Amino acid sequence: MSAVSGATSQPSMSSLYYALLNGERCPEINVDNIQQLNHYWEDVRMYYHSFENGLNAPQTEVYKHEMPGGQYTNLQQQAKAVGLGEKWDEIKEMYHEVNMMFGDIVKVTPSSKVVGDMALFMVQNGLSEKDIFEKGDTLSFPESVITFFQGELGQPVGGFPKELQRIILKGRPAFTERPGTFAKPVDFAEVKQELAEKIGYEPKHEEVLSYLMYPQVFLDYRKAYDQFADVKVLDTPTFFNGMRLGETINVELEKGKILIIRLDEIGEADIEGNRTLFFNLNGQRREIVVKDNSIISSVQTKRKAEPTNKEQIGASMSGSVLEVLVKKGDRVARGQTLMVTEAMKMETSVEARFSGVVEHVYVTNGEPIQSGDLLIEVKEK
Repeated sequence: MSAVSGATSQPSMSSLYYALLNGERCPEINVDNIQQLNHYWEDVRMYYHSFENGLNAPQTEVYKHEMPGGQYTNLQQQAKAVGLGEKWDEIKEMYHEVNMMFGDIVKVTPSSKVVGDMALFMVQNGLSEKDIFEKGDTLSFPESVITFFQGELGQPVGGFPKELQRIILKGRPAFTERPGTFAKPVDFAEVKQELAEKIGYEPKHEEVLSYLMYPQVFLDYRKAYDQFADVKVLDTPTFFNGMRLGETINVELEKGKILIIRLDEIGEADIEGNRTLFFNLNGQRREIVVKDNSIISSVQTKRKAEPTNKEQIGASMSGSVLEVLVKKGDRVARGQTLMVTEAMKMETSVEARFSGVVEHVYVTNGEPIQSGDLLIEVKEK
């Protein structure tokens, strides 16, 4: 679609159609229908304006540096994060140089990232191709570059440049076979049980596969889902920007089941930086309390215990700590009282769930606590 083409992306479909019009290679498509689709994507793209990379014209230099569009955006953000934003033009030049050093490799995810990592490394350290060959034995290269030259992404067409591979690996072993050949078979039943213990329910097969491929990403997704539920039912502007005062939105949970939500009032922030939001939900008054992250609270927020981590013990109720009975390094037995907390004159003994060693104590006598605050950490021995 022309609405999302150009810049670092491909030429548009409609431009290709008109370029080939009346010739033997003209695509057999309805260009009017294409334009209707394009109008739709013009509107959609506006929702994602904050993610734009600032380009407003086709970048023909892509034919020189050969950087894929997605890599262009990612590498540009990486450069800014490490303080090299002003050297972006130099980094693009270096990307081309590194690509040729590596043998003009096929640049797809993640091989394009390897080239980008090396380009950043060289610009940041003021290195040239000549420097790599002269000083390479004393340099510590990015891990992604090392694993690439070890063959963990496979074998590039034409093989690795031998001298460069020797300099980068510094005696490390290199694979000559397909990397997957060395992968151990996966015990799906074992992984399923491991995942079930972490998320608190029996996962579906698709969830097991997601966890195998992207362990932390999947766990972060489940944590967000447990906190916010199924956010994909929200429209894009609401998801990114929230609701405006007096705004009404329709949320379709499933076919025939729609929530009509209106934001009526935003309360003043309390000393902890929390605000009460008042909504009208299908004609009924509702209120929720949210943290206003734009306010610097004068009350320290304590770290929360991770519910799926059995070595972390959190407060069961809000109140205060009456007495801490152990210190870091103490050996404790299963069932031993570690501390005593108090809530509305109700005392609670915090006991060890298993035998182990106290890794860290996060609270002191008399300290106020909130439900879920991390109190103590015990390593199982």
